[in-house]
Parts: sequence; C-alpha cells; structure tokens
Amino acid sequence: MKKTREELLNIITEFTASLSAIPDDAFKVKPNPKKWSKQEVLGHLIDSAQNNLRRFIVGQYATSPPTILYDQDFWVQSNDYVNAPKIETIQLWRLINEQICRVLATMPVANYSKTCNTGRNAEELRTLQWLAEDYVKHMKHHLNQITPGSFDITYP
Repeated sequence: MKKTREELLNIITEFTASLSAIPDDAFKVKPNPKKWSKQEVLGHLIDSAQNNLRRFIVGQYATSPPTILYDQDFWVQSNDYVNAPKIETIQLWRLINEQICRVLATMPVANYSKTCNTGRNAEELRTLQWLAEDYVKHMKHHLNQITPGSFDITYP
C-alpha cells in the first residue's frame, strides 16, 4: 500500500501544475456532444475518488463487504463539471486525492485484504489493496486522455 500511496502522491504533485497550465478553452471543449471534455474527465476522477474513498473507509469496518455503486455518467452530469471554474475542479481533485493518501497511510495492514463490491458484478469482491492499485491505474488511464502520453499504461 505504501508504494501505491507514494505513486498517487507523485501524480497529484506533478499533475496539479500541468493541469493548471492547460488553457481554459482547451480544458472545457467537448470533442463531440457525447464525449467528456478534459474538465469532465477530471471531474470523473473526482467522482471516482469520492466513491473509492468511501470504499477504503467503509470496507475497513463493515461487518460484511459493502456494495458501493457508481454511475459515472450520472455523477459527471449531476456535478456539472463542464460549467465549474477550472481552478476549483483541479483543487477538488487534488484535495480528495490527498485525503485518499491519508486514509491509505493509516490503514492497518490487516485491512488490506478486506473486500468491497463495486457493483460491477454482484459476485465479484475486490480487496482494498486491489482497489487502491486499480484506482491509480484508472487515474493514469484518464490522465492520458487529458494529457496524452503521460503514462505507458493499458487499462483495464
């Protein structure tokens, strides 16, 4: 978990600055009406962070594996990221990910193997460690959509 947390901290530090450097018009433009803008992609990462933060916390104390569902299109639309100030979206992304790092840092090793259901498949439980590692891979995938070529990753 330490390696995953450190990797996430490095991404936060590097990308807070690079995201801020993207011109506002380039950040908000939608490639087509059915695709997210760069800002909406970052918003999706905020939503993913909120749902995963809940998994990392509830998964540690729930007496049975919690089911924490996430409808990504509904969340992005409901949060109206396309109309939010760019700086607020970047700050929210940074802050929630710093909070995830604090939770991962304090998580007892015994809790790494506790499980959570993400709702993708009712029978599919994932360990908190797997979820943390996957969370970073998922973030890299979407940061590549905002800043192409940032990571050499295929996801999923």
